[in-house]
Amino acid sequence: MNYKKKTVTDIPVSGKKVLLRCDFNVPLDKTTGEITDDKRIAAALPTIRYLLEQKAAVIACSHLGKPKGQRKPELSLKPVADRLSQLLDHKVIFAEDIVGKDARAKAAALRPGEIMLLENLRFDPGEEKNDPAFAKALASLAEVYVSDAFGTVHRAHASTAGVAAYLPAVSGFLIQKELEIMGRALADPRRPLVAILGGSKVSSKIGVINNLLEIADTIIIGGGMAYTFSAAQGGKVGDSLLEPDWESYAADMIRKAAEKGVKLLLPVDTVCADAFAADAHTQVVKTGEIPDGWQGLDIGPETVKLYCDAVKDAGTVIWNGPMGVFEFPAFAKGTQAVAGALSETGAVTIIGGGDSAAAVQQLGYADKMTHISTGGGASLEFLEGKELPGVACLLDK
Repeated sequence: MNYKKKTVTDIPVSGKKVLLRCDFNVPLDKTTGEITDDKRIAAALPTIRYLLEQKAAVIACSHLGKPKGQRKPELSLKPVADRLSQLLDHKVIFAEDIVGKDARAKAAALRPGEIMLLENLRFDPGEEKNDPAFAKALASLAEVYVSDAFGTVHRAHASTAGVAAYLPAVSGFLIQKELEIMGRALADPRRPLVAILGGSKVSSKIGVINNLLEIADTIIIGGGMAYTFSAAQGGKVGDSLLEPDWESYAADMIRKAAEKGVKLLLPVDTVCADAFAADAHTQVVKTGEIPDGWQGLDIGPETVKLYCDAVKDAGTVIWNGPMGVFEFPAFAKGTQAVAGALSETGAVTIIGGGDSAAAVQQLGYADKMTHISTGGGASLEFLEGKELPGVACLLDK
């Protein structure tokens, strides 16, 4: 995939109406409906401020939740418009629909230096179906399209890809940063390139492991998927998370890594518990020696040392997925140690969204990382080397 895409600074936007795709899919309090975390709204501010300073008329749009093509008042973007107004210190006009009478009238009346927000894109079934008629109607509101919702670029929806058939399409600053940093890490990394992969399932990381075997110097495996690798080598995994159907795949990856000269690091010990619970009894055992009735829930102390040593002299580190069940303090030590090691290395450190991003932020290491991706599924597909529809549709530099 070509990562060198035109950005909002590469085209004239002054006096133009700009359709800006943001990621305002923020968490809401189930009782009050209030926004509980506005990080995603704040992340869009640099691009919005640039456009307003350039005297563009900004028509922002986003999805929120999963209304499945139906209008659900509890998933309205009105609270987002209000919060965005506060953060920008600038009035945000809110449209009660998406491409209907209200949106069209407000978009037509929008003046340079003003901003409006459309209602939840997914209230219209045409959004997720990438319906050309809906994409065309959305595009007709503006003269330029700016994509700045990295968390959605792996989806070929009307607002992420379809509109680019009708408008010149460029990236905002958020996507520009993702493409530059993650793109460079995959295409021309500072070496050695170390990839740390955790999380629960091998099956969800197949493409990532396959792609990284072609470019990484070291691959570190942790989390629940490590037990499938252990079983593939004849180890006893007790009641640990296991995907028997993927054992032969894990064995293939071990063989392939050896053939390619890629160092594949697997746990040498594990913290196991007699139940999946925060207060379970625990013991540390060697990998492949988990007793019946026990389950591995974190990497052990020897593995922690092995993995932390492996990132000390790295040039680039990409991390996707926790080392254990870090929601339980007793099984968070592996994830904490890896995050701490990354905070102290001189490497380019890239956290690939999702649970690892949450862990880094919770542990207070966010400002020590080079880049924390804003997309979970999108960053995973990026690491797989897949073409992302919401990036492919942007104009090349």
